[in-house]
Amino acid sequence: MSTTFRANCTTGSDVLGCLPLRTAEWILSAEAESVGAARVLVCQELRQWGAGELADDCSLIVSELVTNAVQHGGTAFSLRLGSDGSWVYGEVFDAGDGLPRTGSGDLDATGGRGLLIVGTLADDWGVVQADGGGKVVWFVAGLGGDPMS
Repeated sequence: MSTTFRANCTTGSDVLGCLPLRTAEWILSAEAESVGAARVLVCQELRQWGAGELADDCSLIVSELVTNAVQHGGTAFSLRLGSDGSWVYGEVFDAGDGLPRTGSGDLDATGGRGLLIVGTLADDWGVVQADGGGKVVWFVAGLGGDPMS
């Protein structure tokens, strides 16, 4: 991986050293309908995993990341989740060029606030440029909870 960007410098990515008890992955098309579908998938999966208290925040985070993948990636993309029941790791991979950047948060703008929302809701997040092209935008939410039994 040639470039890594971390938005928040917390210990959040340390969770990646822990093996999640549950994982799921989907391939979705670069269509507007995929945004709603991704929200539904995240909510359903997290509730089944016992992480329902994180479902709303994670579905909103995923909604923003998937919207970016649809608008800027231009091809099918993957959505991946992992959890131990107390924290959730998620990532969206798309093959598009360029890295996402945080907008200014201008209240008159019609867009550009998605990554500000991600940064507010996630404990940690970042972008990794993939060797073969494209990028992965990842997040961690729910750090500090008790793992499911």
